Amino acid sequence: MGKLSLITFLTLDGVMQAPGGPEEDPSGGFSYGGWQVPFEDEGVGEFVTAAFDRAGAFLLGRRTYEIFAGYWPKMTDPDNRIAAKLNGLPKYVASGTLENPEWENSSVLGPDLEAEIARIKAESDGEVHIWGSGELVGWLLARDLVDELNLLVYPLILGAGRRLFPAGGPPTTCELTDSRITSGGVAIHTYRPTGRASFGSY
Repeated sequence: MGKLSLITFLTLDGVMQAPGGPEEDPSGGFSYGGWQVPFEDEGVGEFVTAAFDRAGAFLLGRRTYEIFAGYWPKMTDPDNRIAAKLNGLPKYVASGTLENPEWENSSVLGPDLEAEIARIKAESDGEVHIWGSGELVGWLLARDLVDELNLLVYPLILGAGRRLFPAGGPPTTCELTDSRITSGGVAIHTYRPTGRASFGSY
């Protein structure tokens, strides 16, 4: 049974919106798209490639799906391991409006999303990866459906943009299972949620 693994790029103030380019997601008037690009280094590439090697399927929100579908099908180099995984593996889209996804091996999930995710995990030969998909991730985290969080934290503060952890989510504790720093200063942390947070007093 596969685990549901979140992989996301973040700023120090928790922004996840449009890391890859100015046109990626300008919703809400966001004008800082492409903030990730100046910091890319071998360490990030190695982590991402290794993560894709473990993938058995992808779970995506509609916006992220459309961004990916507009780019990755054009990447046909058989030596590109990331493109091979994204184009060849099952892609499941959580959307109430998308009807006929054209990207090969794509399907839209039914309305009972929790049941659908349980089915996907049971059928997957590897990890089920979530990339981007901010609204979907918030929904999943609120229901304790994410098994692992891989946070690639970049050394900059934007002060605006969609954040990974919106206000109102459940207080949750996590176990740090892996951590590393790349040569460009990107901190890569892997966490496993362990339950509700507890509180005390000094």
